[in-house]
This record gives sequence, C-alpha cells and structure tokens, in this order.
Amino acid sequence: MRAAQFCHSCGKVQPPAPADYFTFFGLPRKLHLKEAALQREFYELSRKLHPDLSVRADAREQAWILEQSSRLNDAYRTLKDPIQRTQYLLGLEGVQLEEQSKSATEEARTAGTVKKQVVPPALLEEVFELNLQLEEARLAKKMGEPDPELVRELEQQKKKWEAQFEESLEELKGYWHEWDKLIDHDAAPEKRAAVRDKMVDLLNRRNYIRNLVRDVNEVLEG
Repeated sequence: MRAAQFCHSCGKVQPPAPADYFTFFGLPRKLHLKEAALQREFYELSRKLHPDLSVRADAREQAWILEQSSRLNDAYRTLKDPIQRTQYLLGLEGVQLEEQSKSATEEARTAGTVKKQVVPPALLEEVFELNLQLEEARLAKKMGEPDPELVRELEQQKKKWEAQFEESLEELKGYWHEWDKLIDHDAAPEKRAAVRDKMVDLLNRRNYIRNLVRDVNEVLEG
C-alpha cells in the first residue's frame, strides 16, 4: 500500500487511492491484529504525513497530504478498537448492522418515531419480563411510591446483563479465530458467510444488551 501513498521514485505523497482501512495499513482482512505493530505503523505514517511537513509542497500535494492524514487517523481509530474493527469488516462483507444504520436512524427521526429494534430470539423471554419490571418501576416512581424490592431486583438484572455484555467480547474473539483461519485458507464464500452471520448475530445481541443496561440505568437513576 505504500506505493499508493508515496511515489516509488521521489517519495512524495500520492493522491489517495481507493482502498479499505486494512489495505491502507497493508493488512489482510483478518480480525486478530498485533496492536503494537499497528501503533508503530500509525506513528511512522503520521510523521511522514504530518501537515507541517508540507509547507514547501505545492497546493495539490498539500491537499493530498491532508487527505491521506485524515484517512490514516480514521483507519487507525477504527482498526485499533475490536468492536469497530469487526463492524467495519462486516461492512466490507456487505453487512450493515441495524444499530449502526444511519439511514434507519434518519428515517425514524424524520417520522418522529423510535427506531425499532428486533429482540434477539434467545433473549425474548427475559426481555419481556424485564420490560414488565421497568414499566412497574416507572409507574411506582410516577406515583411517588418507589418499591425497594423491585429496585433491588432491577439492580441484580443490571449486573447480570453487564456480565453478559462483557462475556460477549470473549465469544466474539472465538469467531475471530474462525474467520482468520478461513482467510488463511482462502475458504469459499459460503464458509465465510457462516462465520460472518454468527458475528452479526452476536453483535446485534451485544448492542441490544447494551441498550437494556441503559434502560435499567435510566429507571434506577431517573
């Protein structure tokens, strides 16, 4: 990728070439990254693409440096974060999580509605019970008669959901191993799709759990 960032002959910055963030750093589309190596590469490229170094360059080259520097920062922020890295790769695979869909958010805002989220099937029963408890707690507060026992139950529920949220990251890393192995062996698209779908399901569940914790916090702290 350095050939696309810098000229082989003179070393000057080149106009940004169409490339994903993995390619920008010369990396395969794998989910396990050596963070120290990524950081070293980022700092090295940052020095070479720093706008202060372009003061003697012509206007066209200065614009290229600014654009390359901006892409470098965006790519690094995305790839160093494990969840953002996974979501970004899924986007490259043609999958856009509903939670991250800007179009869905804009449609809901325009219509004046709340963006609908589908309850993951594995959580359906627990979520139904939790929502009943949340409604009961909201009503009790509105009536000025908070229920200490219900508050304790919600606090316990919160701890349980927070634990599941943390555990989901370890589960996701297991899927990373599966994905990276398939990439190493240049596996067929349908095999990659099976692992991709498992990651999508997990991230959707993780996002939903995060929102459940938010809802419980709003009731407990409101």
